[in-house]
This record gives sequence, C-alpha cells and structure tokens, in this order.
Amino acid sequence: MIDRTKDDRQARFAVCDDYAGARLDKWLSEVEPAISRSRFKTLIEQGAVSRNGTAFTDPSWKIRAGETYSFAPPPLEPAAPEAERIALDVYYEDDDLIVVNKPAGMVVHPAAGNWSGTLVNALIAHCGESLSGVGGVARPGIVHRLDKDTSGLLVAAKHDAAHARLSEAFSAHDIERVYDAIVVGAPRPAAGTVDAPIARAANDRRKMAVVDPRNQRRDQRRAVTHYRLVEAYGRDRAKLAGDALAALIECRLETGRTHQIRVHMASVGCPLIGDPAYGRGPGLSGLKPGEAAADAAIEAVRSFRRQALHARILGFEHPVSGDRLSFKAPPPADFEALRAVLKAL
Repeated sequence: MIDRTKDDRQARFAVCDDYAGARLDKWLSEVEPAISRSRFKTLIEQGAVSRNGTAFTDPSWKIRAGETYSFAPPPLEPAAPEAERIALDVYYEDDDLIVVNKPAGMVVHPAAGNWSGTLVNALIAHCGESLSGVGGVARPGIVHRLDKDTSGLLVAAKHDAAHARLSEAFSAHDIERVYDAIVVGAPRPAAGTVDAPIARAANDRRKMAVVDPRNQRRDQRRAVTHYRLVEAYGRDRAKLAGDALAALIECRLETGRTHQIRVHMASVGCPLIGDPAYGRGPGLSGLKPGEAAADAAIEAVRSFRRQALHARILGFEHPVSGDRLSFKAPPPADFEALRAVLKAL
C-alpha cells in the first residue's frame, strides 16, 4: 500500500506478506524504484525513514508483515561542483540522460588539481533544472569515464533511477563501446582478444598493469579487449616483412577497467602513439629523416601530446524506455591529421 501526501515529498509504505523477511533498503528500492538501494541505505542511516511512526536507522533490518514505513527524503543538496558555462557537443539528451562527445584535454569529474573546467561542471550548467540529482545531490551520474586526454562519447544520468540502471548495464557488459586507437607497430594476429587481468602497477600506483591471474591479487580485475587491425602504415619501411611502423586499430571493450586499452595494447607490444604512461617514447622505430613523408611522420608523432585514443561508438538500452540507442562520433581533427600523415608513409 502506498499513500502519498499532496506535495509528493512523503510516502507511507505498508509491508505485505510477500515481502516479509526482505532487507529494508532492498524493499524500499523496489517499491520506490526511482531511488537506488544504495541511496536508500544512506537515507535510512541519516534518519529519513520511520517505522510505525518512529525514526529507524537500520537498512539491513528484515521487515515484517504489517509494519508501516514512512519515507521523507531530505531536500536536494546543492551540487558540490559549481556550474560552468562550457560548450558541449551534445549527441542526445532527454529527461533521463545525456550523451556528449568529450574533447581531449577535458577531465570528466572534479578532483585534486582539476576542480573546475570539468565535464561535470559543464553538465551541471547545461542541464539546469532537468538535473534532478544523483545520490541526493544536484549533479549528473557519471556511469563510466574517459581519461582526460581520450576523446569521444560518454553517457551521464540525470537521476538516480537512470543512474542505477545504466550502472547495472555496464556491470553486465551490456554496453557497446568501440574505440579507435593509433598504435606503434601492428598487432599479431591482426584480430584477436586480450584477456588479461589488470591491477595497480607495483612500482607506480598512478599506473595500471597486466598481472598474472595466478597471483590472485585483491585489486586485480578481469579485463577483456577485442581488437582488429583497420589500417597498417609504413609496411615497406619496416625492418621485417609483414610488419608495420604504426597502425589504426579498432578496440571493442567487453569490460571497462582503468586505462584498459592503453595497458592491453602496450602488453602486446603495440602501445598507443602519444601515450605518456605506457608508450615507448616519442618516435617510430625505423623512420629515418631526410624524406618528406618520413619527416612529416616523425614531426606528427613527436608533436602528438596525448594518447591516440577516441571513443567512437557508444550503444546501450535506454534505462527508462528500453529503446536501443547507438551513437557514432568521428575522431577529432588532431587524430585524423595524425592518421593522414601516417597513411602517406
């Protein structure tokens, strides 16, 4: 039974026999699906729920038939990050979510050293009143992230229910994510799968590394990248027949770990051009100066100051309507310029 007040800010729920024995936070998230279980857990602990008229703060309580719970969510808190009027390349937007094409150089979420100018700052300003808030705060729900210097498509939720359902889809690997990458050399075989767990690098906690699955490290996570060769550059200049100096590859993510494509491609001997963390250096082995095409390629690679990685395709099921959505964003100008120079080798 549900009985709401006129202002829709309070609700009363009575436990029926079918739900007896369920956790309180789980049950509330089912009868009020617009709010996630984790959010209800926090709200219960903060005293926003009453049992039979008395404040109740145990989210793990096993509810009993006949009990009545009242729910009074606190007012929406102001966003901690400030709204900033930053131009966005919006590919899709409705009341539930927004899909944007993030430029290289933009941090997704405010953090130490980057408290302003982030995608979240821009989204708060852009979405305005349509942003009902995630986790009780007027901010977008970031479901997945792109590295600062990776460009491409990213989806953010506008409210708790959309955030929870999108998060579940990402956890279930029910999201299509396709990236373009320009790498040093070319992978062998030309198409395949890198199935190698990733964890924090032992010698540098800012970096990730492929680890031996037999070690069973607590922080290791299964990581799977499917790749295929799209274009090979400079085959006739390579030292060994059939090799290439560089290549454009397509990577499809089955999982989405931190730096996954960058770490996986480096692990098979093909680091991304421009990658400051996992690359081999600024040049392409085998290119000698003195010829126009070679000189242009040397300069293009040397001056490309970010990892050559672009999130080109993003597809998922709409968290509310259930419609299948798919978006494609062409690589930015710097990526295409690098590709054009390498094609001339």
